Amino acid sequence: MNVFQAIIIAIVEGLTEFLPISSTGHMIIVSSLLGISKDEFTKLFEVVIQLGAILAVVVLYWKKFFVFDKNRLNFYLKLAVAVLPALISGYLFSDMIDKMLESPLTVAITLLLGGIILLFVDNWFKEGTIDTDEKISMFTALRIGFFQCLALVPGVSRSAASIIGGMQQKLTRNVAAEFSFFLAVPTMAAATGYKLLKGRELLLAHPENLKLLLIGNVVAFLVAMGAIKFFIGALKKYGFKMWGYYRIVVGLIILVAMMMGYTLEV
Repeated sequence: MNVFQAIIIAIVEGLTEFLPISSTGHMIIVSSLLGISKDEFTKLFEVVIQLGAILAVVVLYWKKFFVFDKNRLNFYLKLAVAVLPALISGYLFSDMIDKMLESPLTVAITLLLGGIILLFVDNWFKEGTIDTDEKISMFTALRIGFFQCLALVPGVSRSAASIIGGMQQKLTRNVAAEFSFFLAVPTMAAATGYKLLKGRELLLAHPENLKLLLIGNVVAFLVAMGAIKFFIGALKKYGFKMWGYYRIVVGLIILVAMMMGYTLEV
C-alpha cells in the first residue's frame, strides 16, 4: 500500500462508516480495484482507520461524552450494555467473520438484500416514541446491541443494523441514528484495539506502515465529520429510500460483474 491508496481507502471509510451502506463492503471493493486486497496490512488498515472515523463522533457530540451531569453515567452504561453482544459475538466467531470478509459474493448479496429492506423501513417504523437518548432503557440498549451483531456479516452495515434496531425499539429516526453513532465509539474502539494487538508484529516489522495508519486516520476523521452532518440532514429530509436504491444498484453491479467473469480479489 502506498500513500495514495491509503488516502483513497480512508476517504471511502470516512464517507461510508456512518451511512447505512456498509463501509466494510465498500473498502473490500475499493481495495480489490486498487489491487491491494490480498495484502495483510490492507486488512489491518481497513479496521484501524475506523478509529479516525469514531473520533469524528466524539468531536461532534463532545458534550455527550465529556460534559458530566446526572445522566452521563447512565449514558455510558447504556453504551457498555449495547456493545456487549457485538464484542462477545466478534470474539467467538472471529474466524468465520474473517472468511466472510474474503467473499465478494457475500458483500454483493447483503448489499442487495439490505437495500431492499431500507426501501420499506420508513413505512415499517413510523411512530417512534423515544425522542431522546435519556429515555432509552438498559434493556432497549441491549436489544439494539443484538441488532448490531448482524453487521458482523460484511455488507450488512453496522449503521443500518443499529439504526433499524433502534427504530424497531420505538426510537425516533433521528435518535436511532444518533445512538448508532454513539454506539460506534466503543464498538469500533474495541475492534481497532483487537486488530492492533493481533497485527503488532506486522507493524513492528514495517514501521513505515505507522505513517500510513496516521494519514488514514486523519483523512477518515475529516471526511467522517462531513459525512455525519450530511447523513443527519438527508435522513430528516429523505429517509432511508435513497440509501436502499444505492445499495441495490451497487449489489447488482457486483453480481453482474461476477457473472461476466470479473473476479474481485480479496
